[in-house]
Amino acid sequence: MNPIISLSSGKDLIQRKSMHSKIKELAEQHFQEAVETRRYLHQHPEVSYKEFETTKFIKSELDKLGIPYESPLETGCVGILEGGKKSDRVIALRADIDALPITEEGEAKQAFISKNEGVAHCCGHDAHTSNLLTAAKILKELQGEIEGKVLLVFQPGEEKLPGGGRLLSETGFLQDQGVQAIYGLHTSPMHKPGTIATKVGPLMAAPDEFEVEIIGKGGHAARAHEAVDPIVLSAQYINAIQTVASRSVDPTEPVVVTVGRIEGGTAYNIIPEKVKLWGTARTLTPETAELVEERLEALAKGITESAGGSYTFNFNKGYPAVINTENEAETVLGSMRKLFGDDSAIEMRRPIMAGEDFSFYQQHFPGAFFFVGSGSEDSDSKYPWHHPKYNVDDRFFEVATPLMVSLVFDHK
Repeated sequence: MNPIISLSSGKDLIQRKSMHSKIKELAEQHFQEAVETRRYLHQHPEVSYKEFETTKFIKSELDKLGIPYESPLETGCVGILEGGKKSDRVIALRADIDALPITEEGEAKQAFISKNEGVAHCCGHDAHTSNLLTAAKILKELQGEIEGKVLLVFQPGEEKLPGGGRLLSETGFLQDQGVQAIYGLHTSPMHKPGTIATKVGPLMAAPDEFEVEIIGKGGHAARAHEAVDPIVLSAQYINAIQTVASRSVDPTEPVVVTVGRIEGGTAYNIIPEKVKLWGTARTLTPETAELVEERLEALAKGITESAGGSYTFNFNKGYPAVINTENEAETVLGSMRKLFGDDSAIEMRRPIMAGEDFSFYQQHFPGAFFFVGSGSEDSDSKYPWHHPKYNVDDRFFEVATPLMVSLVFDHK
């Protein structure tokens, strides 16, 4: 063993341990600010691509910190923090800033419930934005210790196609900045405060959308034999597409096909001309997505034409699957263990079938996405994403803030 290398490695370990302690201490000092910022944002939500006031607020906070920013898109912005140590190292940290078109409920949130009717942060993006702003404060305080550059990505439009992640990626701004890795997080009601969860490889699905119009022949309900009933055909179609996952796809390959909306008919005694269905197909590979698309249309064709009807079919490509690169996922898990111990980092065995437009960044850069525990009975925050009573336990920030900051220093 080379004693010089051994001493150098030991010194580096001590310095990093000291840095993690410093980061945790600063995060504790800024904890209440993070909570208050999140509550302010929660009261003033804006839907995808309309986050004008949210963007103004973010920029004003960055101005206070003396962190310059650029605006590659109409809403959102990217803060640019130059470290005190010269290097070509560029790490990006991302938060999504949009809210949902939903009317929220919940007693636990009454003190800071949405003031914008029909719009609410029922997915945690208010917490993501507040967390990145708080991380920015800490990074500014540690600016002299940072190698290279940190990009603070406040991204619009995660909740709506085509996805703000796609639009920002297509500007080429992050590529021009020389990003070497990107990290993003999400609140998780499935995990308790004080923990995180992620994995190497596939983490989240590609959430594609499909629309099917079943076209029949209208008539009187009492003389159904003279009509082609699109409601009956729609029922057959909905039942049939359940076989896509069970009979058309390898059983070891995760697939979800769900119809979430049906529209058709006007009265109890009228057979309508048309019924329209909207659904989602979630897969982990482009090959499986293509197979599912083919089968969904083939079933629509077979069922309608065999009864004398017809159909239209549209399959809209959504976000790619979120696939974490090994080095970045291991960095997240390692940073968490250094900060809060081995039991705090959960290495997931399986992906989940929700989607995320963070995946567009991963088409260009190594990156990792991870979940931070935010669900507890105490704060009534165990409702699933997009539920009107969705809430975030404040203890989310005790982990999310120091971890996000630590990734800047721990990334190799």
